[in-house]
Parts: sequence; structure tokens; C-alpha cells
Amino acid sequence: MNTNGEAVTRLNGKLSLETVNSFIQTMRKEPAMHLVLDMSGVSFLDSSGVGALVSLFVTRKHVGKTLALASLTKQGIAVLQVSGLVKLIPTHPTVEAAVSAREKS
Repeated sequence: MNTNGEAVTRLNGKLSLETVNSFIQTMRKEPAMHLVLDMSGVSFLDSSGVGALVSLFVTRKHVGKTLALASLTKQGIAVLQVSGLVKLIPTHPTVEAAVSAREKS
């Protein structure tokens, strides 16, 4: 975490039914005001993973914190577009873009 209250967390592997519970339990504890999830290591994202991202986004928003996604794979982008999440959760092509977008707002 840097001095701006920002954290970048790189996810690896699948964000799916088997992994969402530990993902949510871990990420809900993140104290940073601004959280960027580096999704470049996510090999598979399913509807359970999408639900977990929505849950995390909403939970953070209710306490005045933000969440952004960065470096999604083609499969991740497709899943988010189909689910309509690209309109809800800010997504960026790179972690750097996500961090700089946060700094400008």
C-alpha cells in the first residue's frame, strides 16, 4: 500500500466457485481506501467470480472505499461485458492506468 491509501493486489489462477469464498474473506480485510485488482494472472473467471467481484465492490463502496480492475484477460473482459459489469466496476488496461485514473479523480 502506498501513502495515498492505495493497494494493488495481483490475482492468480481461477476466480470461480472453488475459490470465491477465500477470495472474499481475504479481500474484505483489505484496509486500503483504493484497491486495484491486477487480473492479469486470472486464468479463468466464471459467474461465481463475477458475483464475488460485485460483492467486494458493493461492500467497499458502502464504507467509502473504491475498487478497480486492471489487466483483464480476453476471457475476463468477455465475462464482464456479458454480465454488464464493465458499466459498474471501473476497468483499466493496465495497473498503471488504474492507479493514474484514481489519482486524477
